Amino acid sequence: MNKNTIRLRNQPVKLPVFMPDATLGIVRSVDAADLEDCHIQAVVMNTYHLMQRPGSTTIDSLGGLHDMCGWQRPIVTDSGGFQAYSLIQENPKFGSITEKGIHFRPEGTARKFLLTPEKCIQLQFGYGSDVIICLDQCTHVDAPLDQQQQAVERTVRWAGQCKAEYLNQLEHAKIRGDARPKLFAVIQGGGYRDLRKACAEQLLEIGFDGFGFGGWPLDKQGVLLDEILAYTRSLIPSDYPMHALGVGHPRNVVACHDLGYALFDSAMPTRDARHGRLYRYNQPDGDPGAGLMGDWMRYIYIDDKKHIKLDKPISDGCDCLCCRRYSLGFLHHLFKINDHLFYRLATMHNLRFMSQLEERLRLRAIG
Repeated sequence: MNKNTIRLRNQPVKLPVFMPDATLGIVRSVDAADLEDCHIQAVVMNTYHLMQRPGSTTIDSLGGLHDMCGWQRPIVTDSGGFQAYSLIQENPKFGSITEKGIHFRPEGTARKFLLTPEKCIQLQFGYGSDVIICLDQCTHVDAPLDQQQQAVERTVRWAGQCKAEYLNQLEHAKIRGDARPKLFAVIQGGGYRDLRKACAEQLLEIGFDGFGFGGWPLDKQGVLLDEILAYTRSLIPSDYPMHALGVGHPRNVVACHDLGYALFDSAMPTRDARHGRLYRYNQPDGDPGAGLMGDWMRYIYIDDKKHIKLDKPISDGCDCLCCRRYSLGFLHHLFKINDHLFYRLATMHNLRFMSQLEERLRLRAIG
């Protein structure tokens, strides 16, 4: 890997890269061909959700995630630690986190699950993931020091167990070189710099292909935790790629890219699309090298009455299917009648906006 590209199973992925969340094996409202048309290079799926639905035996029967989903480009699978933590944090009756792993029982089901570090790696390996993420213990940035210390210690121990199981899986499958999936570890520590440093140093000693920023990257007001994000990035040598897990607001992607992060994922752009919040650049249309300073983007709220008879696309500078063929007036009509075509077209537009954002960041870097 160099700073501009990472190879995942012999496929080059240009950096920076935004990866939409395909949590349950699909980016809602669009198919694999739509994603390719939007220049999406990779997607993120979630082990916590996939092990429940459709279930690991079903995924195996359908040939792994790539064949099941019809998506032959790279897939990153998150460990599911954050999702399990969120479930348990919301209501402890749904599970617990112990040294052995994460015990959980999703709401509405009597079935119990145990996600151990070894099981986490086995599942992701079996799914055919291109980037496997170690199981970690997530915390909120405002959690007290003792909880943060415990989370760091456990995250490091689990990372060591994940690495050992990863090597076992490689040996068993006889996978060598670039054909192997990459293994990423997650740096925890909340807002405590000494804990972030201790976590990063120990993970570097174990050895991984890349690293992720652990914990929710926003404060209670939804403001990016740029200081701790910057500090955490500074702890890892620049030749290792870092994933800003859960960062997907366009402005936050730019901010984190400027701090040295190269991989991003979120459900925000697609969720915004389905709710009628569409993205548009303020810079001159058709100029992919335009700067990203100041007020460089804005939202189009499709429910606004001013769009009813507007015979123009969301953006003249966008080459997505939505902007190539359909007007804001037609999109407004689809939204008001709750037709599913709106969800598809709007999702494609916001995803193309994000892939164009990647292109602009690359051009800015060489300009």
